[in-house]
Amino acid sequence: MSTFKAPKGTYDLIPPESAKFLAVREAIAAPLRNSGYGYIETPGFENVELFARGVGESTDIVTKEMYAFETKGGDRLALRPEGTASVLRAALEANLHKLGNLPVKLWYSGSYYRYERPQKGRYRHFSQVGAEAIGAEDPALDAELIILADQAYRALGLRNFRILLNSLGDQECRPVYRTALQDFLRGLDLDEETLRRADINPLRVLDDKRDDVQKQLVGAPLLRDYLCDACKAYHEEVRELITEAGVAFEDDPKLVRGLDYYTRTTFEFVHDGLGSQSAVGGGGRYDGLSEMLGGPALPSVGWALGVDRTVLALEAEGVELELPSATSVFAVPLGEEARRVLFAKVTELRKVGVAADFSYGAKGLKGAMKNANRSGARYTIVAGERDLAEGVVQLKDMESGEQTAIGVNEIVAELESRLG
Repeated sequence: MSTFKAPKGTYDLIPPESAKFLAVREAIAAPLRNSGYGYIETPGFENVELFARGVGESTDIVTKEMYAFETKGGDRLALRPEGTASVLRAALEANLHKLGNLPVKLWYSGSYYRYERPQKGRYRHFSQVGAEAIGAEDPALDAELIILADQAYRALGLRNFRILLNSLGDQECRPVYRTALQDFLRGLDLDEETLRRADINPLRVLDDKRDDVQKQLVGAPLLRDYLCDACKAYHEEVRELITEAGVAFEDDPKLVRGLDYYTRTTFEFVHDGLGSQSAVGGGGRYDGLSEMLGGPALPSVGWALGVDRTVLALEAEGVELELPSATSVFAVPLGEEARRVLFAKVTELRKVGVAADFSYGAKGLKGAMKNANRSGARYTIVAGERDLAEGVVQLKDMESGEQTAIGVNEIVAELESRLG
């Protein structure tokens, strides 16, 4: 038993379970790559101020959950708690918005870190796939991202998820609503910290998950009743485009999400089979974030989908992913000459794209065949001195049990043909 264990609130991805996570990442990324989104990768840590400005100093992420530290050189850094601020920082630093092709469409995949109370579906280290469309204010772009996420989930076989949709207004109409909401909140029996949050960003109080707070929020003013004409028209076009694409959604006037940078369109993907941690992903429009980070006006929209929560949702629905076998061919040599010959053939098979493995460690036939079974290979090649003297190997179909002799020089062509 090792002395060390994974830190609290984290997990290791280990075969064969890790294959599910790879398949989920690929399924989410596939429609993005097919829609003009290019891959971007950012550092695992950034300047603390990037998240304080972008995510919001009053958010739980910044005040309670961020892993912040000081380097030996005196820099204040933080492990990234989310992806949007980092991606926009990288796009601005590389001047991608000046290349003349807006929006800049980017997707990413990586690990993120928040100091949370660990529970199923909520970890201190978690994985997300995200997408950002930077530099265009267009309802069709908001609709595109929602449709692509829906497409990804359905390609995986998920069916019992819901899309919640709302508008958070803009700099014209949200201040009026903000004042009305603050007036309402000041009349409630809230603790000091919640009242302080109401003064800084009252919309965050609507996102409070505590039952005693939610009960008092019944009758709170709704943002949809304060939207200006431009925001109403924008939101209605998003709704129409999604509907025309055949994507079902639910209007949720209390949906605000947990980050300060959202404006207008906001949405969340929830799965009722996950208990309290029902959100599997979400996102929205963030038209003012670029200016918050010192950049030009670049209206943008994006989302992030949780890989671990998506895997849990698949399990809740009993969806079994069709995963390709890690090994198609397993070679079992009996003797030194066979080791040299079959090792060379395994190398050839790999070069032509056949997933092949080899019995290492000079095991006997019985032990090697056990390894072949465990590998999940469809075919096993077995060869000993007598076989090689006749210029053949034994090819065993692990499903039917049928075994045939084929020429040593025919191995690669025969297996390519059988495996298609």
